[in-house]
Formats: sequence, C-alpha cells, structure tokens
Amino acid sequence: MKRTLVIALIAGILGFVAGNAFWYLASPLWIDRVVSESLPPELQMHIAAQGEFRNADAAHKGKGMAKIFATDAGSKVLRFTSFEATNGPDLKVWLVKAPKILSSADVKASEWLSLGPLKGNIGDQNYAIPAETNLADYKSVVIWCEQFGVLFSAADLSPTNG
Repeated sequence: MKRTLVIALIAGILGFVAGNAFWYLASPLWIDRVVSESLPPELQMHIAAQGEFRNADAAHKGKGMAKIFATDAGSKVLRFTSFEATNGPDLKVWLVKAPKILSSADVKASEWLSLGPLKGNIGDQNYAIPAETNLADYKSVVIWCEQFGVLFSAADLSPTNG
C-alpha cells in the first residue's frame, strides 16, 4: 500500500511539472496578446527611420511597420503599427546594429539594445528609446526570443528625411 502511494505521488508530481512546462512552452501558439496604444501627440514631430517586418522563417512570422519617432528635444519612440508576429515565450524588442537581419546568427554576431519585453504579438505599440541612443548606429529592429536565442521577425530601418 505504501509503495502504491509513493508511486502515485511521484507520478502526480511529474505530471504536474510536465503539464506546467508544456503550458509555458506551447500556450503562446494559441494565445494572442493584443495591444492598441496610441502615439502621444508630442512625439509626432518627425519620423527618423522606418522599416517593414518580415518573416524570419516558416515558423516565426511577422508583419507590420516599425517607425522611430523623434522630437527636437531628443525624445525617441519606436512604434509598431499594423503589427502581427508569431507568439512565443520571452519575446523581446531589440534594436540591432547590423543591417539586413536574415537569421538568428546575424543577430548574435552584432551588438543590440533591448527595449524590453514585447507587449503583445498583435497590435499598435510603443517602446521608449533611451535619449542617449544614437539612432544612426542601429540598422534593424528584431523580435527576439531571449530564452531560446531565436529570431522571430526583423525589420530593416531606413532613415527618412522627416
């Protein structure tokens, strides 16, 4: 009787751990986080750079626009519009110095600046860029899975005359 109880307890604990691990890793595949932020009027001074998101591969997809708004006072905001990306665990928004990011290896070979966690895999959203950041140094925006070191989507930034 005691042996059956120990086996049942161990099986229960293993089932609980495996179930939670599965939920953490797989739930982003069917759960979307939708965001709908507007851009504060004082930051609509001019567009410093912009680019369009593209798929990283067949499993990691992204689309929409990335625009960097800047004011004469030095405030900078990265804004996503009409944005959609494959959801996943531990997704971050990075500015990357390398241009034309096509793979995870391209990101790993370059320097980057984290702007924080991805707020949602669908919708318009804003990310503050530190004031001391030299925008000319950064050529790409990426959606990066920090936990697994995987590129989800990238956009090449082109400077504008705005």
